[in-house]
Amino acid sequence: MVHMFLNGGGMKGGNLHHLIGGAPFVGPAKTLPLYRLHSVGDDHPALQAAPEGEGASIEGELYDIDLAVLRTSLLPAEPADLELGVVGLDDGTEALGMRLRDDCADLPELVDITDHGSWRAYNAAKSGPDVTASD
Repeated sequence: MVHMFLNGGGMKGGNLHHLIGGAPFVGPAKTLPLYRLHSVGDDHPALQAAPEGEGASIEGELYDIDLAVLRTSLLPAEPADLELGVVGLDDGTEALGMRLRDDCADLPELVDITDHGSWRAYNAAKSGPDVTASD
């Protein structure tokens, strides 16, 4: 078992959550303020190491994932622009996590969404406020 930081489709309610094989939820987690968060074609998030002084803490979830599940289920479903790496967490620990591949840093479909702090917050902001009609 290994701790895995998830910040996209693998989180609770995400389209890839079923692929983590019922891995135990360790808890909410935040990265050290060393990263930028991008939307890749409005399809998935990509965590990227930031230049010194330009990073932020990114919110996600921490799971205790079996390596066999990681290898055979989750990793094959990850987009090609992401790779497995080590992510520093704000509690001083480290976990595995998916990060933007260095050779994908200049993709035209990257949109910096760091100011939102998380993929969920970005998607909620896109949806806008919940407006209901009144009589």
